[in-house]
Order: sequence, then structure tokens, then C-alpha cells
Amino acid sequence: MSTRPQLILASSSPRRLALLEQAGIIPETIRAAELDETPERGEWPRTLAARLAKAKAKAVHTTTRTMMKGDDDFLVLSADTVVAVGKRILPKVELTDQAIACLRLLSGRAHRVFTSVCLINKKGQLRQRLVETRVRFKRLSTDDMESYLASGEWRGKAGGYAIQGLAGAFVVKIVGSYSNVVGLPLYETLNLLEGEGYPVRTGWLTLKARA
Repeated sequence: MSTRPQLILASSSPRRLALLEQAGIIPETIRAAELDETPERGEWPRTLAARLAKAKAKAVHTTTRTMMKGDDDFLVLSADTVVAVGKRILPKVELTDQAIACLRLLSGRAHRVFTSVCLINKKGQLRQRLVETRVRFKRLSTDDMESYLASGEWRGKAGGYAIQGLAGAFVVKIVGSYSNVVGLPLYETLNLLEGEGYPVRTGWLTLKARA
């Protein structure tokens, strides 16, 4: 049996996968959980992020345990990102009207991005971290909004924007983790993995060889 546990990423987000690969970590499996992500009545943004990350990890852990052989070791890593203005939770935008509403709300003001990261080992032991980043947008002109809407980059994004893309030009100030806003705070994620004995730096040698 390998001393390195198999890493299962409980997310289909290409951004989270890209961030892990940036850190030299390549999951053996990607297995997303299908959950209802509707906020509960009166639920705070940070509470929603933590609840969904835990639910995703537990769902994938249950599925994985039935699929794995008895002696196979594994870790399930999940995350959920919530964008909020005050207590107001912004949706993962799919419609143009939603995108317009989000951009108008974010224009010229600060908002917060919460990402909860959850890691469960084979035994079902769970560790979790919540990261908060503050982001301020410039005041968006009509041309800014119309051009961004036309790009389509907003689709499927929490809060209707992607900081690693075109919307990075809207950001006046960021306080906290940049990778958190993208969707996976790397510092906290690697700490969780290292705490479970996962060799987070093994892939760095491969990256050096490629360079």
C-alpha cells in the first residue's frame, strides 16, 4: 500500500484544480457532489460557505468509501466560495439580469469573499478552515458593465465576476488571500493537507524538472 493517500477533489471547478496544480498538487480523482446550494433562511454568508463545503466533502467521502478497496488510503478535499455585500449573499450567476444586478451592487464599494475548505481522511475525521478576503471595486461605468457582460466571463461565477480574468481590472484594493477570491485559499489548503501527512512538496521537484 502506498504511503501517500489518494487525493480526491470534491469539486468540478477548473479554477480550484488550476490553483492546486499551481501549488504542484495534482489530485488522483475529481468527484463533485451534486447539492442544493440554496441559502437557508437568514443564513450568514460565512455559515453558508462552511455548511456547503462540509456537505460536499461528506457526500464524496461516503461515495468514495464504497468504491475504494479496504486498504486504500484517501483524502477528500472540498471547498465552497460565497461572495457577499454585508449579509446579502450574491448568487452564482447564470442569467444576464443576475449579472447586471451583481455588478451594480459591487460597483464602487467593498464586498467580502468567504471560502471554506474541508478535508476528510479515510476514517471520516474532518478538518475545516474558513478564509475571508475583502475586495473593493472601482465605480463601474456603463461601458465597463456592458463590455464585461458581453464577454460572458461572469457566467457560473459567484458574485458574477472572476478576479483572475477580465474583472481583475475592476479591483481597486484587496485585503487578504487572492487565491481565496479565485476559489481556493492555497495557504490554508496546503496546511490542511500537510496536517494529514500529505506530501505537498513532492510535485515541486517535477515542476523543477520541467523547467
